[in-house]
Amino acid sequence: MVAIKIGMLHYVLDHVYGAFMHRTKLTTPFFSRGWGGSKLDLLENMIKQIFPAAEAQNLPPRLIEPMWKTVWETKNACLKEGIFRTPCDEQLINALPPESHIARVAFLAPKFVPPHKMACVVHLAGTGDHGFERRLRLGGPLLKENIATMVLESPFYGQRRPFLQSGSKLLCVSDLLLLGRATIEEARSLLHWLDFEAGYGKMGICGLSMGGVHAAMVGSLHPTPIATLPFLSPHSAVVAFCEGVLKHATAWDALRQDLSAAMTLHEVQEHMRHVLSLTDVTRFPIPKNPNAVILVAATDDGYIPKHSVLEVQRAWPGSEVRWVTGGHVSSFILHNGEFRRAIIDGLNRLKWKELPN
Repeated sequence: MVAIKIGMLHYVLDHVYGAFMHRTKLTTPFFSRGWGGSKLDLLENMIKQIFPAAEAQNLPPRLIEPMWKTVWETKNACLKEGIFRTPCDEQLINALPPESHIARVAFLAPKFVPPHKMACVVHLAGTGDHGFERRLRLGGPLLKENIATMVLESPFYGQRRPFLQSGSKLLCVSDLLLLGRATIEEARSLLHWLDFEAGYGKMGICGLSMGGVHAAMVGSLHPTPIATLPFLSPHSAVVAFCEGVLKHATAWDALRQDLSAAMTLHEVQEHMRHVLSLTDVTRFPIPKNPNAVILVAATDDGYIPKHSVLEVQRAWPGSEVRWVTGGHVSSFILHNGEFRRAIIDGLNRLKWKELPN
């Protein structure tokens, strides 16, 4: 009975936090400028090209050449920040806001350890995670395990945020798909750089919430086995915007007006489900090593229902789900230790890369 009451408190906390953040008039809602017109059509077609999924795993990432500067270093570790032009194709670049054309990344690594004896995990941003600090705090303690952390700043976030966008509230539905597609391309290119340029012995990809959805997609499409670690993540953006707390943060009236004023709210939400079905991770191929897929989910998550997490596990046999006690917000704050343990365990399920003779 006590456990049920505590679980309910976590669930209520998510809704109280969501109400404060999303139902008040302090900020604009998501998608206040509608669907995105021709950009949405373009992105729907581009994302559909990923399916059928088997061929997509063999698409080579585009090469990048990051320019690095050292932020600080100690006797044991070094933090660098880098920039590179987003590796997206010209169609996608033209659809992105100019502020998002240059990608930003932070790279925290141990010193004096050969790269082929280290692992590196690319950390992707959750909703509202601007900049590098949160994810560097998550990855920092892993230095002692010889695990480096690479943090990608998402398009539409931080210094890549469009001038007219308020905080994390994307202006159009097309921006959500743009953010996802560009993040996937950039993360794939970073993993390729870590493998072939930096020479790391093992690699992984992780992310919280929205970042976990993108991490699952990247892990699915990567041509070699990597640790794939979605934390507090749904199987699809449909869950976040049509079922969870964020449905209260969505500008449904603006979306209805952009389609047809005669449509009902239910019809608009069904159209949203159809569009966001493109983000369904279960439609992507099974990663090369599903045993190195570890999902960490919360028992009382007001944003992500349990069925959504289990759909990924069913679609990717061999993957593991670990449950932490809490809601979305409380787990994000309290369970970094469990996220780090999942990172370590996922990497331990990979073989070290063989050095060329």
